[in-house]
Amino acid sequence: MVASPPTALFGHDYYQDPYPSFAWLRDNSPIHEFTFPIGDFRTWIVTRFDDVHALLGDPRFSTNAEAYANPEFQKSGMVMGAGTVVARILSTLDPPDHTRQRKLAMGAFTPRRVAQWREATELIVRTNLDLLAEQENPDVIDYAAAIPAEVLGKVFGIPLDRYNDIIDAIDRAFHSDDDPAKATRAFADIAQYGRELIVEKQSSPGDDLLTSLIEARDGNDRLTEDELVALLAQMIMAGLDTTRNLIASAVLAVLDNPEQGRLLAERPELAPQAIEEFLRREGALTMGLFRFAKEDMEFGGVALPAGAPVIAALLSANRDPRRFEDPDRLDITRKGPRHLGLGHGLHNCIGAALARLEAEIAIPAVLNRFPGMELAIPREEVTYSESYLLRALTTLPVHLHGGGSR
Repeated sequence: MVASPPTALFGHDYYQDPYPSFAWLRDNSPIHEFTFPIGDFRTWIVTRFDDVHALLGDPRFSTNAEAYANPEFQKSGMVMGAGTVVARILSTLDPPDHTRQRKLAMGAFTPRRVAQWREATELIVRTNLDLLAEQENPDVIDYAAAIPAEVLGKVFGIPLDRYNDIIDAIDRAFHSDDDPAKATRAFADIAQYGRELIVEKQSSPGDDLLTSLIEARDGNDRLTEDELVALLAQMIMAGLDTTRNLIASAVLAVLDNPEQGRLLAERPELAPQAIEEFLRREGALTMGLFRFAKEDMEFGGVALPAGAPVIAALLSANRDPRRFEDPDRLDITRKGPRHLGLGHGLHNCIGAALARLEAEIAIPAVLNRFPGMELAIPREEVTYSESYLLRALTTLPVHLHGGGSR
């Protein structure tokens, strides 16, 4: 057995700072076998850029745990949404089902609709900046969470009370890593809320994305109710935490590197480039979803048995010095190689355009509104959620105008 990285994978110290372990793994054991602490099963973590890129595009792997995961994983409680339609979200489907559903879903992302999202997002950002300014103890997480929540509610045309129920269920589902039963109940709630919303929208359609998905068809084909529920759940689940985490981590990155914030203020045209750098350096996802070997195989020189669970360390790949020059440095003018912050291959992020749009508006807006913003706690007290998938700050209290005053 290969020696271990400096901090135990998926332990407390790792969650607070995974980068030393990623660096060790890239140099010493780039495809590393270990026991996953939640569920206690053997798995492999892939950390170098080239290997992660290859894994995400390799058809010999599937994200469909119910079809391909070995019995050890199946019994671990880690099958996302097991027993509900959420287990069949787009991210876990293989062709041809994946191809058909993704084509139907992407038909709802038209240029006209994207233009509508920009106007709505700008208004939501302005409103939430005002709310942030009024808080006695402002926390950037409140702002970062509100933007995707309100944008998605607007985009999907979901009533606020229903939407709050879904957000609560999603929060329970993805912050229950140590309690699989609690997560399963939450996924069942997500599916039920989705069914109720679809019934309501069918009786009262509108000019919104959920109506477009209900009406989406290709010839005589259309999404079934279960497929609609799963797709709605995926888009909201993926759109909430990921965008919240990206906005919050980007603000922290600028607080750590104020010269980059000043550069962005001086050159607003750099905003799209800056978003790519924020996604690369510390994007919303630490890992991709588990992938499972469809057959006995060799990958990157390592023998994998059929059903083996494998995870792609996206943040490690995006800081691989073999791919990126001085990868730990924040540089919003960085050009060159593409990152993997929003995935790659068959399961690259379906909501990437919306995530980029929200970030491109929300991040410069909060930095420009509060150019003197400072952390309200010592830097070493900033902590991260212990989620194996997400790179999520737990809190980001600030003084909006520096010096400890509002």
